[in-house]
Amino acid sequence: MARWLRLGWAFGLLLCLSAVAAAESVPILVYHRFGPTVADSMTVRTEVFAAHLRYLKAQGYQVVPLHDVVDALRTGSPVLPAKAVVISVDDGHHSVYTQMLPLVQRYQIPVTLFIYPSAISNASYAMTWEQLRALQQSGWFSIQSHTYWHPNFKQEKRRLTPAAYRDLVQMQLLRSKQKLEQTLGIQADLLAWPFGIYDDDLQQQARDSGYVAAFSIDGRSASRSDPLLALPRFLMADRIDERALATLLRQSSKPSEP
Repeated sequence: MARWLRLGWAFGLLLCLSAVAAAESVPILVYHRFGPTVADSMTVRTEVFAAHLRYLKAQGYQVVPLHDVVDALRTGSPVLPAKAVVISVDDGHHSVYTQMLPLVQRYQIPVTLFIYPSAISNASYAMTWEQLRALQQSGWFSIQSHTYWHPNFKQEKRRLTPAAYRDLVQMQLLRSKQKLEQTLGIQADLLAWPFGIYDDDLQQQARDSGYVAAFSIDGRSASRSDPLLALPRFLMADRIDERALATLLRQSSKPSEP
């Protein structure tokens, strides 16, 4: 009996470790805007997004908060589900409020929204601060930083002197963080790199500015082998139907290299 108990315990431990290993590689999806028709390359039709959510639910995927993934990659806690997936949205387009929010509430899934504050309540395409507060109060949205006005750091680095460029980066990182924290009363410690652009110096400045993780659009699952300040995400487009999403998730579930 003792031998079988030992074998059962060892088998249970093996299953547990396998689940942890699988969860160390997590697909993070990033959307931008939604609508009934495709207005541009960043628009995902609302019906396509709804199909994505139906597929995730039907196939047993669990949408988890992005902060949970960051904590798991940093410390190993919490232990994530083997079929964990993250949904994030960049920019703060008004369709997040009008098109996405009802589906998020229906499926009860956490979403991380990366905002560049200069557009909020200013640009015609963007949400207002009141709408952002409504998303926050829904309990399903975490609001984080996407710099202050979404600059192209490659272009700015070529255009500016080294000192001016460094000052610009610092302003973009700190002003966005401060505006979000002061206006919404949140802790903004996650960052989405505009256009997915990052390098070693940008990562260091993000770290110095108080960000614990930042995200690109490098098109693979996030794992412990990735730098915390350059975690990859999958850029979602309208052409990614249920079959394409299934392929993406199946490929992303392959065990990552140690």
